Amino acid sequence: MTEPMVIEEYFGAPGEDDLLNAAAALAQALRGFAATEAQAAAGLRACLPGPTDAGPLSDMRRARAVSLAAAEAASRAALLLEAAEIVGPGGKAAAIAERLAEAAKRLGMNVAGLVPALRAAALSLPTDDASARIAAAIRVGELVGALEKGQG
Repeated sequence: MTEPMVIEEYFGAPGEDDLLNAAAALAQALRGFAATEAQAAAGLRACLPGPTDAGPLSDMRRARAVSLAAAEAASRAALLLEAAEIVGPGGKAAAIAERLAEAAKRLGMNVAGLVPALRAAALSLPTDDASARIAAAIRVGELVGALEKGQG
């Protein structure tokens, strides 16, 4: 007679290595998002006229709007880079969420703005490691829950 298969023996939660791989992959994805934001900021700044140049934007209102958009993109890039540094080493979700909230506050931004980037990072992992992908999705869910709990 064969013994019944115990599912927990074969299928379980991601292991410590999976969580560390997920943290590293999430951090790398956040760095990529930061690079995109930084490129957008630089491109917007290039559209602004110089002090002696009428430039492509001669209307002052449009120049102000472009300048504001460039500043916001640069701020998002800075927050994403800091988030990558915080998420990368791994750790407890509550502690990471607290550090993310502190970073956002220090930059004068709302931490809720990180939630879409974190979710997108979990979906855009450049790996075929299924365990790391699952761990990333779980970790982002934990981080989002901790961030929302901290705001509530």
